[in-house]
Amino acid sequence: MGNVLEGKVAIITGAGSGLGLGIARAFAKEGATISTIGRRYEKVAAMAEEVKGMGGKALAVKGDVGERVDVQALVDATVKAFGTVDILVNNAMAYDIRKLEEITDADIDKIMRSALYGSIYCMQACFPYLKKHGGKIINFGSMAGLYGLKAHAHYSAAKEGIIGLTRTAALEWAQYGIQVNAIAPLATSDASENFRKTDPEAYVDFLKQIPLGYMGDPERHVGRVCVFLASPDSDWITARTLFVDGGQAAIR
Repeated sequence: MGNVLEGKVAIITGAGSGLGLGIARAFAKEGATISTIGRRYEKVAAMAEEVKGMGGKALAVKGDVGERVDVQALVDATVKAFGTVDILVNNAMAYDIRKLEEITDADIDKIMRSALYGSIYCMQACFPYLKKHGGKIINFGSMAGLYGLKAHAHYSAAKEGIIGLTRTAALEWAQYGIQVNAIAPLATSDASENFRKTDPEAYVDFLKQIPLGYMGDPERHVGRVCVFLASPDSDWITARTLFVDGGQAAIR
């Protein structure tokens, strides 16, 4: 374990699997205390136990980031247990694939509440603590938001909204020493694994669209970039979106 994030308290939403779990592992190895929220408590609880097994501190709360009351309960529990919040990683969101003409109000609500609303709720709830001593916020955009992706209209809209949110928050909160950045990642997840299993030929074709030729690893490739953005090394970077995607965005 390292010490780049030693003594820092990080809220990482949706850290029970995929990107969130990889980020939590990377943070824990750098000494951060981890707090998370998830609708499937057994997943986030397992992450917390893993971090504790590494000699770290962790807290898991059952809840939905799309519900403001759940988010406030998470932040309150985090502050009660660890004293403050230094870092926020807005990773959690629902995922859905649907043609534009088929999208319902319920589909839009599910994506927007978990992604855009959830990010706003978490940022607002953490702000009183970040305002006191500065801090880091890492949001998650997507290539789908910037370039578009078939069957992802509501997802793309939410992700592009998060990029706008990131830039605005970075400008408003710079005076408090808060840096706000976003990552547009491409890494192995539950969704990508399901894609690989259900349509292996299409998955192979998809990999060919990545200049580096393979899917990123949640901890090694995305988690380590998040460590950088959460550390003092990134103090002079804010309002930016980093594409951590093996070069895929460059060929769009």
